[in-house]
Amino acid sequence: MRTPFTGCGTALVTPFTSSGAVDEAAVRRLARRQVEAGVHFLVPCGTTGESPTLLAAERIRVVEIVAEEARGRVPVLAGAGGYDTREVVEAARAMQAAGASGLPSVTPYYNKPTPDGLVRHYQAIAEATPLPIVVYNVPGRTGCNVDPATLVRLAAIPNVVGVKEASGNMTQICEVLRAVPPSFLVLSGDDALTLPAMAVGARGVISVASNELPAEMAQLVEAAEANDFAFARERHSRLLPLMLANFAESNPIPVKAVMALMGLLEPHYRLPMVPPRPETRDKLARVLASVAPQAAVHAS
Repeated sequence: MRTPFTGCGTALVTPFTSSGAVDEAAVRRLARRQVEAGVHFLVPCGTTGESPTLLAAERIRVVEIVAEEARGRVPVLAGAGGYDTREVVEAARAMQAAGASGLPSVTPYYNKPTPDGLVRHYQAIAEATPLPIVVYNVPGRTGCNVDPATLVRLAAIPNVVGVKEASGNMTQICEVLRAVPPSFLVLSGDDALTLPAMAVGARGVISVASNELPAEMAQLVEAAEANDFAFARERHSRLLPLMLANFAESNPIPVKAVMALMGLLEPHYRLPMVPPRPETRDKLARVLASVAPQAAVHAS
């Protein structure tokens, strides 16, 4: 049996209607597509889901829908993070009530807590819910890096079970893997680093690209898990242009544009996210046509 929150998890986008409302029918359809494609867990209401611009009630509703579609077949790791510990505690409780299996919780952003502050922050969340918690380390967005020594302290909190490592620093990822207990899950937070991270012991990825090509990303991860690195390298090489193009502008601008080209959603965003520049959209269409020509149904 697969350990929960290992393999390929999809950082789900949040589709909107032209009026700006959450497109609940599309949320349901996209979650079902992920499960049917073989993705190992779902991650709604994270950065890729534009969580900072979702109201609390909208985040709860998105997680309820995703949990309904998952129907226990795959875990749901529902985003609960922020810079105010009290608000994060309330969000964690709300995600638990909405049907989440676990919580990825981004480090507090903007206020740059010290290591002691980080430990107390995650202790407070862990005391508020029995759900497993995955620390989300993305210093490029938060201005706060969880160094290996601090992560060792966090790993000692019983229900802090892993880290989504999106520092982009392979040396740090190696140091983390060497420092934390073997049972502590280290997940890549960057699609392009999934294969090298797994080669040194990471247990999977929380992926942006699996929004577009879920089966292909799941197969890459499964091959790495099986030590079939020949297949994994081939799949990584084929998908790399899309992995990189997804960050041609701020995430999730490109991935939602690609999904619109695939006919999966309407390309609507909430400010301050805006549609991609025309030249970026053209580039995304070319990359999609080269990586997955059968999927580029609306790319012309």
